[in-house]
Amino acid sequence: MPDRGGGPTGPRIRVGRPSRRARTLLMTLGVLAVLGMAFVMFAGFWTDWLWYRSVKYSSVFTTTLWTKIGLFFVFGLLMAAAVGLNIWLAHRLRPPLSAMSMEQQSLDRYRMGIAPYKRWLLLAITALVGLIAGASAAGQWQTWLMWVNGVPFHQKDPQFHLDVAFYAFDLPWYRFLLAFGFAATVLSLIAAALTHYLYGGLRLTSPGARATAAATGHLSVLLGVFVALKAVAYWLDRYGLAVKSSDFKATGDWTGLRYVDANAYLPAKTILFCIAVICALLFFATLWRRTWQLPVIGFGLMVLSAILIGGLYPAIVQKFQVQPNEQAKEAPYVTKNLKATREAYGIDDAQVSEYAGTSSTKDKNKLREDADATASIRLLDPNVVSPTFQQLQQMKNYYAFPTNLDVDRYTTKDGKDQDTVIGLRELNLAGIPKQNWINDHFRYTHGYGVVAAKGTTADANGQPVFTESDLPSSGDLGTYEQRIYYGEKTTAYSIVGGPQKEIDYSDDSGEKTTSYRGRSGVSLSDPVNRAAYAVAFGEPQILYSGAIGDGSRILYNRTPKQRVEAVAPWLTIDGDAYPAVVDHRIQWIVDAYTTTNGYPYASRTTLGDTTADSLTAGNTQRAVMAQQNQVNYIRNSVKATVDAYTGEVKLYQWDTKDPVLKTWMKAFPGTVEPRSDISPSLMSHLRYPQDLFKVQRELLTRYHVKDAQTFLSGSEVWQVPDDPTNKSGNAVPPYYLSMKMPDQSAQAFSLTTTFTPNGRDNLSAFMTVNAEAGSPDYGKIRVLKLPTSRTVDGPKQVQSQFNSEQDIAESIRLLKGGDSDIEYGNLLTVPIDGGLLYVEPVYVRGGGLKYPLLRKVLVTYGGNTAFEDTLGQALNKVFGAEASTTPPDTGTTNNPPPSRNPTVQQALQDAQKAFDAGQEALRKSDWEAYGRAQKDLQDALKRAQEVQSKAGNPGAGSGGGKSGANPSAGPSASPGGSPSGSPSGSPSGSGGG
Repeated sequence: MPDRGGGPTGPRIRVGRPSRRARTLLMTLGVLAVLGMAFVMFAGFWTDWLWYRSVKYSSVFTTTLWTKIGLFFVFGLLMAAAVGLNIWLAHRLRPPLSAMSMEQQSLDRYRMGIAPYKRWLLLAITALVGLIAGASAAGQWQTWLMWVNGVPFHQKDPQFHLDVAFYAFDLPWYRFLLAFGFAATVLSLIAAALTHYLYGGLRLTSPGARATAAATGHLSVLLGVFVALKAVAYWLDRYGLAVKSSDFKATGDWTGLRYVDANAYLPAKTILFCIAVICALLFFATLWRRTWQLPVIGFGLMVLSAILIGGLYPAIVQKFQVQPNEQAKEAPYVTKNLKATREAYGIDDAQVSEYAGTSSTKDKNKLREDADATASIRLLDPNVVSPTFQQLQQMKNYYAFPTNLDVDRYTTKDGKDQDTVIGLRELNLAGIPKQNWINDHFRYTHGYGVVAAKGTTADANGQPVFTESDLPSSGDLGTYEQRIYYGEKTTAYSIVGGPQKEIDYSDDSGEKTTSYRGRSGVSLSDPVNRAAYAVAFGEPQILYSGAIGDGSRILYNRTPKQRVEAVAPWLTIDGDAYPAVVDHRIQWIVDAYTTTNGYPYASRTTLGDTTADSLTAGNTQRAVMAQQNQVNYIRNSVKATVDAYTGEVKLYQWDTKDPVLKTWMKAFPGTVEPRSDISPSLMSHLRYPQDLFKVQRELLTRYHVKDAQTFLSGSEVWQVPDDPTNKSGNAVPPYYLSMKMPDQSAQAFSLTTTFTPNGRDNLSAFMTVNAEAGSPDYGKIRVLKLPTSRTVDGPKQVQSQFNSEQDIAESIRLLKGGDSDIEYGNLLTVPIDGGLLYVEPVYVRGGGLKYPLLRKVLVTYGGNTAFEDTLGQALNKVFGAEASTTPPDTGTTNNPPPSRNPTVQQALQDAQKAFDAGQEALRKSDWEAYGRAQKDLQDALKRAQEVQSKAGNPGAGSGGGKSGANPSAGPSASPGGSPSGSPSGSPSGSGGG
C-alpha cells in the first residue's frame, strides 16, 4: 500500500521503553501528586470540621454535609441511571443488520472503533452526567431542608386559598424536581437518539424507513415523558402566577396576579395542561400504533395553542378589556397586593397620621421647653467623629477604630439613659512597628478596650466628652474583659496560648503581655491539625515553627458577621454589627433575618439596593445587606451575639411567630436559643436594626397608601431623599436618637428618617420606629404625613437655607480660614408642637491634625434659623426664649461663649498661632521650633487665664487652657505618635479657645 501520510519515508526510529527506574519514579511521582491533591481536599474538609466543633455548632456542619452528600448521590445516581438506561436500551434495540449505504459504511468505522470500549464509554458518560447533576442537586440543600421541615404560615393566598407555606417551601422544591426531570429527559433523549443513529436505528440518507419500529417506540416514550412534564409545568405555572414578578406600568415592580393573569393566563394554563396530557398520551400510543402521525399533530396543536391561548389571547384581553378601564379592572388585585406586601414586610401596623407641619403655639417659652423635653439631640455624629476618637484615643498605632462608630445607650450613675457613641480599639496590623510572621500572628493578636462618649454634648474644645477612655480603658462602664480578639477589623488569623507571649499594650513601665486563656479556636497540638492548617492557609511555617507548642490555638473567621454567617448559613446578616458591654464582657450584637421570595402577592425588593445609602458608599466599614438577593418577605427573627474575647456565638429567637425561623429551627435543632434566655442586661442594648428599617421605609414610599385607586394614580408616591450633608448622591441614612412622637408621653430610643414627594425636595412625611427592645412599643412604626396643600421644607431645602443665609455663609467662610475644612454632621429632624425642628452639628477640621471638632450648631424651626456655638444658644435664638432649666447632657454645655475682653481675645489668637506653629514643627520633626511654640502657647494661655480670673470668669479661662495644653494627651496626640523624647505637652485640640 502506498504511504498516504505525506511524511518522510526514511528508516524508522524505534523509541525504547522507559527504564524500570524511570517508570518507578514516574509512578511514585504520580502517587505523590494524587496523595497531595487528596490531602489538600482533606485539609479543607478537616479544618472546617475542626472550626465548627470549636464553636460548638458541629451539628450545622454535619447536617449541611450529609444533606449535600445525600442529594448529590440520589440525584447523581438518578441522572446516571436515566441516561445510562436509555443508552443501553437504544443499543439493545439496534437492528441486527445495517442497511447498505454510504452513511452506514461511514458509521461502521465508528462502531468498530468504540466496540472494545463500549462498557467504559457507557460508564464515563453516565459518571459525567451523574457528577454534574449531583453537584447541581447538592446546591439545593436549603430548598430540600425547607420542604422537609416546612411549617404552616396559617395564612392563605387570596387566589387559590393555599397556605403561604406552599409557595415559600413546597413550590421551590417542586420546581427543582421538574427542572431535574426535564434535564434527565432531554439528556436521555439526546443520548438515545445518538445511539440509535450510530447503530442504524435512525437513518438520515439511507434508503427505506427513517427509523426502525423499536427506535420509534423508544423515542416516542421519551417525547411523551417530556410532554407530560410540560403538562406538570403548566399546572405549577398556575400557582406560580401568585409569586410571579412583572413590570406593571402603574406601580413598577409587581408580584402576584393582575386582571389579565386571573382572566386570561390562568384559564390558558389550565387548557394547555389538558392539551399537554392528551399530547403525551398520543406519544405513548406509538408503542402500539408505530406511527408518528398523531403525536406530531398533537404536538403541533400544543405549540399552536401555547401561541394563541398562552400569548395572543392574554394580549387581546390586556389591550381591549384592561387598558380602556385599567384602574377599575386592576383595583381588586392591587388591594390584594397592598395587603400582602404590608404583611410580608411587617409594615401592616404602621400608624400613619396627619401632621400640620407648622406650629400654632404662640408661647415661646413653652416651645423652648418642648424642644428640651421632646428629644435628646445627638450632636456627636458617629459617622464623622471616628478620626477624633482615633487621634485622641488610639494611643498606639497598632490599634484603630472603625470608620463608622455606633450609637448605643447606657444608664448613667444617676439612673438615666444616655445616648452614647461607642467604638472599640481594635487590632490594626498595618500599624505594627515591625511586620513579620511572628509579630503579625503571634505577638500582636488583639485590640484593647472600649472608648465611649456622650452623644448629646461636647467639651469646650469641641471634643467628645468621654465616659470611657484611656489605656487601659476606664470610666462609667466599670470592670470588664478589655481584650478584643474578635472584631470588625480583625481579619487575619492569630496563633495564641502557646509559648509566645502576646502584647496587650505598653506604658512607661514597659510592655504589658498576656497569654490567651480562652477555649476559642482550634488546638495545634496535633501534628495532623498543624499540617492541615499549613496547607489550608498556605503557610508552611505553621507545620514546623518553634513558636507553636503546647496550648497553642489558631483563631480565624474573626469578624462577627463571618462567625454568624458560618454557624447559621440560612440567615441573612445585617450590614452593621455593634459592640456593647454586657455582664462585664464585650459582646458584638448582630441582627439576622429570615427571608423568602415566595410570599404570594407581595412585591419584591433587592436588598442590596434598598439598604444602600451614603454610609455604605465608598470605603467604609458599613456594608449593604445580601447584595443582589431579591426577597418579598423579611423578619428580624434572630438576635446574635459574638463574645469579643472567646468568640462564642449565640443565636436567640427574637421573632417567636416567624414560620421561616421555625422551619430552620426544625432543620437545625438546638442551634437557636429561646428568647427567654436573653438576659436583662443584654436586652437593654438590643435595638431595632437599621437594614430592616431601610427596607421598610423603601416599601412605605408606595405602600403607606391603603386605597387601590390612590395607589394606581401614583399621586402619593414618596422617595427617600439624598443625604444633604454630602455630595455622594446616595440616600440619607436613618438616625438613632432618643425622642418622643406626638402621641408618646416620654422619650424612647428611636430610629428616624424623612420622605419627600417623588421628584421634589419639600417634606412629605417623617417616619420613626421605637428601637428600644423590651419596651411594649418596640417595633411600632409611626409616620407623620405632611399636608399636600402647602409645602414644608425638606432636608435638602433646609441645608440650602443654611448655606444661603448671609450671616451663616460668612461665619462658615471664617471657619474655613487657613487650612481648615468644614464637615456637616447628621441633619436630625424632630417634630415639635406641629412644626419640625432641624438640628445639624458643624465640625471643623483645622491645623495639621485634621480631625473634626464640634464648633457650631445649625438649628431651624418655623422659618427661623440660628448658627451658634452651642445647641442651647441656637435653640434660644430660634424660639426667642431661654430654657427655664437646662436638662443634663443635652448638648447645651459645650463650647461656652468666649470672653469679649480684647486682651483675652488677643491672647487666645496668639495661643492659636502658637499651636499651629507647634503642629507644623511637629510635622517636620523640628523639635527646637516645637519647644519654642510650646513656650509661646503656655505664655498666651497664662495671660488669658490671669485676665479671666481677675474678671471673675474662670470658666472661659479653664476652657482655653484645656484646649491649649492637655497633659493627658501626651505624645499620642501627635501624628503617627511622637518619640519618647518628645515634649509631653502636645496639644490635644486643633484650635485654642
